[in-house]
Amino acid sequence: MNLLNLFLLLRKQNRLALRRSPAFEQSMVARVMLVFGAGFMMFYLIFIGTVMGLPATEMREFGFLLALMPLWMIIDFMIRFMVQQTPVVVVRPYLLQPIPFRRVIDTYLVNMLLTGYNLVWLSLFMPYAFVIYCGGATFYEAMAVIFSGMALLLANSQFYLIVRTLVGRSMLWLLLPVVVFGSFWLSLFIKEDYFDNQMDLLCDIASAWWFPLASIGVLWVMYVVNRMIQMRFVREEVRRQEKREGALKHVTSFSFLEMFGLSGEYLKLELKSMMRNKAIRSRVIMSISFISLLSLLVSFTEIYDSKMMQSFWCFYCFGLYGMTTLVKVMCPEGNYIDLLMTQRENILQLLRAKYYIHVAILFIPLVLMLPAIITGKFSVVMVVAYLLLTSGLTYFMLFSLAIYNKQTLPLNDKMTGKNNTENGVQLIIEFCAMLLPLALVSVFILVFNELMAYIIIGVVGMLFTLAHPLWLRFIYNRMMVRKYELMEGFHASR
Repeated sequence: MNLLNLFLLLRKQNRLALRRSPAFEQSMVARVMLVFGAGFMMFYLIFIGTVMGLPATEMREFGFLLALMPLWMIIDFMIRFMVQQTPVVVVRPYLLQPIPFRRVIDTYLVNMLLTGYNLVWLSLFMPYAFVIYCGGATFYEAMAVIFSGMALLLANSQFYLIVRTLVGRSMLWLLLPVVVFGSFWLSLFIKEDYFDNQMDLLCDIASAWWFPLASIGVLWVMYVVNRMIQMRFVREEVRRQEKREGALKHVTSFSFLEMFGLSGEYLKLELKSMMRNKAIRSRVIMSISFISLLSLLVSFTEIYDSKMMQSFWCFYCFGLYGMTTLVKVMCPEGNYIDLLMTQRENILQLLRAKYYIHVAILFIPLVLMLPAIITGKFSVVMVVAYLLLTSGLTYFMLFSLAIYNKQTLPLNDKMTGKNNTENGVQLIIEFCAMLLPLALVSVFILVFNELMAYIIIGVVGMLFTLAHPLWLRFIYNRMMVRKYELMEGFHASR
């Protein structure tokens, strides 16, 4: 079997595995939503490419769009980080097959290069190339813009996979994209003239005849580096050769939680799950790091000083952790769902433990935003209102996902696991949790004044917070109605 036939066979098997997934129909809903989002993005990219082509034609700087590639790559990286899931390489089914290990990795990486999202960026380069071609550029110059731009964006996709993989080992690797992309804007903070000279130099480089070849070279280097990292880490995880932590000298017992009885036992279970399971621990650490960084930026910088942006980011400082962790609520528990079903209301106690831990984590951004409250940048009413709204209405919507989630998530496998995609119901509820509170605030501000709006949403949040035993029991009852369907999905996706 030649390489092409092997590649097509592995792609076919991946498509069949997706269609056989228990959440295939819900995943189709997610795809439809992503298609609509891609349509809006293409519309804006076409507009930007057309508008930028006009001044480039007048200045006879046909490489102007390519000189701004660091900006497009930052946007592309951020979109991938928000939308694209953590890279997963399914290699275990092929370990006993006469298929070279490296070919499976190559197929995975090539599939990432051939995703439809990458083609969306043609909406930026093709209108720009058409405008400059009509404005006097040669056919080679117009095609070089498309070719070079796409090659650099594909290289950026490989860079994203490298960063996302390394972040799974250490959060310090988040500094890598900050350094790489931040270096482009460094001259702007030093002196504006330096940035102008830098842009002139980049325009000259982007207009050179050899730039498309250099772009291909960058893509090849990023592919080779990514391939080496993926092969090493995947092999370590498959063979269980990851560097082990030192022997436990002390086991945290959380004995102080025993005073809460059965609820305390489930609190201990949830805390130990967050501490001992690598996949869960990575998600928790990343989420807490994000809300801490965002809280510090909002509190100690002047980046978001407008009233609207302060309200926007104040809410997300509280809501971001739940939005990133609760969207998979009960999915890790799918590994031992049979045990949880043996005793009545086990799952209800577990949901309560999860809720109390998530409410406790809300005090992290609250403490970090205290300096902004003291200096008067944030009003006490606004911060308290968003805290209560998050612990009430937002968490109610996110915990409702426990009714629909039926895909087991691995507890430790981060790269060779599976079922790491979000289905349509998850996306819809997540978007509602992200947008509905802000929409309510905007409506109340228009109808009343700002102070009254925050008082109203604070009262709404308090009512949902105090009523958490009622809506947690409602979620539990709905899960019990669908328990056989949920257990079938958890079993099939292990």
